Amino acid sequence: MENYQYPDEQGFFGQHGGIFVSETLIAALADLKQAYQQAKHDPDFWRQYHDDLKYYVGRPSPVYHAKRLSQYLGGAQIYLKREDLNHTGAHKINNTIGQALLARRMGKKRIIAETGAGQHGVASATVAARFGMTCTVFMGAEDIQRQAPNVYRMKLLGAEVVAVESGSKTLKDAMNEAMREWVARVDDTFYIVGTAAGPMPYPEMVRDFQCVIGQEAKIQMQDAIGRQPDVAVACVGGGSNAIGLFHPYIQVTETRLVGVEAGGLGLNGTQHAAPISSHSPQGVLHGFRSYLMQDEHGQVVSTHSISAGLDYPGVGPEHALLHDLGRVDYEAVGDEAAMNAFHLLCHQEGIIPALESSHAVAWAVANAPAMRQDQVILVNLSGRGDKDINTVAKLDGIIL
Repeated sequence: MENYQYPDEQGFFGQHGGIFVSETLIAALADLKQAYQQAKHDPDFWRQYHDDLKYYVGRPSPVYHAKRLSQYLGGAQIYLKREDLNHTGAHKINNTIGQALLARRMGKKRIIAETGAGQHGVASATVAARFGMTCTVFMGAEDIQRQAPNVYRMKLLGAEVVAVESGSKTLKDAMNEAMREWVARVDDTFYIVGTAAGPMPYPEMVRDFQCVIGQEAKIQMQDAIGRQPDVAVACVGGGSNAIGLFHPYIQVTETRLVGVEAGGLGLNGTQHAAPISSHSPQGVLHGFRSYLMQDEHGQVVSTHSISAGLDYPGVGPEHALLHDLGRVDYEAVGDEAAMNAFHLLCHQEGIIPALESSHAVAWAVANAPAMRQDQVILVNLSGRGDKDINTVAKLDGIIL
C-alpha cells in the first residue's frame, strides 16, 4: 500500500469511478475539479474549513470506551468514534461545510442535495443557512415517511424539500432527480453530493473532507490505548463515513478495516443493499462505475434496508478498489442484527445510534466475544438515532 495514490487524472480508483454523465455536465464538472484542486492547495481554504469544524461543528468528536458494552459481550474492548455528537448529529456536516465553502469560492448562491436518511439534507440545509444560500433537497417519498423528523428540521432551516415519487422512492431516485436539476440549472447551482460516490471529482472531494474522522481517531486511539486499534469498522452505503475513517488507516497495516453493508432480509434475492458482499457485477450509476446491484439485463434493481441511508444499490468507487486490493473486508449485517445492536447500545451505554451506525455496532457485537480482552475494535458511530425513533417504534409495535 506504499504507492496508494488514487484517484488518477481521469478520476478512476483502479477500474472504478470515472465520469459518465451527459455532455451538459462535463464543463461543470471540469470547473468543479479545477476549483477544488485550487482550494486543496490553498492553506486559507483549509484554515476556514477547520475553524468551522472547531467552532461551528464542535470537533474534534471524542473517542469513547464503551466499557459496559465491552464487559457485557466479553472479549475485545469496543471504542466508539462519536460522530453522533457533531452539530446536526452525524458525520455529514464534515462534508457539507467543505463543499459549501467551495460553492462560495465559486460564486454559487444556490445549493441542491439528495438525501436518504435525511442527515445529509439537514447538514446541507444547515450550511446553506450558515452561508446565506438557498437550498433545495431531493428526498424519496418513502424516505420522507420514515424520516419525518429530519424533513421538518430541513424546513425549519429554510430548505425546500422535494418529494421524489419515481422508482423505489428512496436514495437512488433522489440522486437521479438532483442530477436532473443540476443539468437544468448548472450555471447558478452547486450540487453538494452527500456520499463518496458520483462522477469525478466528488469521490475524492467527499473523502478528503471526511478524512478528519480517521485523522482524529489515529491521534485519539494512540492517546487512549498507546497504539492503534486491531479493527476499525464502519457502515457502508455509498460509503462517506467509512472512507473518512479508513483512508487515514490504509497504510496502518496492523489495523484490520471492515466495511459493513446492509444485509437487509438476506443476501439471497435483492432484499438487501450489499453490492460487494453479494458479488454484484460492475455497472454505471449516477456518473460513476462501481459494483452495482442489477438484474440479468443490466437494469438497476430495487434495494432494501431498514436504514434509509444505506438503502442504495451501488458503492463508492474507492471502496470497490479497497475490496479489490484486499485492504478492506466487506461483510453484510441484516436488519434484525442491526435492530438488536441498536437496542443493546441504548441499554448498555445510554447512546441511541443511527440505524446506519447500528450495522457497524452489530458487527462488533458479533465479533468481539471471539477476540481477546486486550484487543480493540473501533466503531465509527456515524450518527445518532433520533431520526430513527419512528421506524424503530413501528417495528417494535409502538405507535408514537
